[in-house]
Amino acid sequence: QIQLRESGGKLVQPGDSLTLSCATSGGLFSAYAMAWYRQVAGKEREFVAAISWNGGITFYADSVKGRFTISRVNAKNTMYLQMNSLKPEDTADYYCGADPNKYYSGGTYPKPSTWGQGTQVTVSS
Repeated sequence: QIQLRESGGKLVQPGDSLTLSCATSGGLFSAYAMAWYRQVAGKEREFVAAISWNGGITFYADSVKGRFTISRVNAKNTMYLQMNSLKPEDTADYYCGADPNKYYSGGTYPKPSTWGQGTQVTVSS
């Protein structure tokens, strides 16, 4: 069973950049499509970005397109989310998820079967 652990969340100012990491263990990382979701207290979890098993396909929510970049390094069993031009509305707990549908082809929201514990990102001046 794959396990996920996010890191990198912190307090930043509007316009800053930040990179989140999702380290995995206990499973074959390359067998999963991966995704980032975020959640604000009292609201539903929101899709942010997804990436196919080999990184060849990526898909983004409109709200982050052009500002965020999802990537993965299978040799390191790790996925990343590079976030640029951060806005206060990006404030949330960010979660990584592993979707066993390895052949994710983009254009839809993945359905992770496993989630990390989350990392908090706060964008405020």
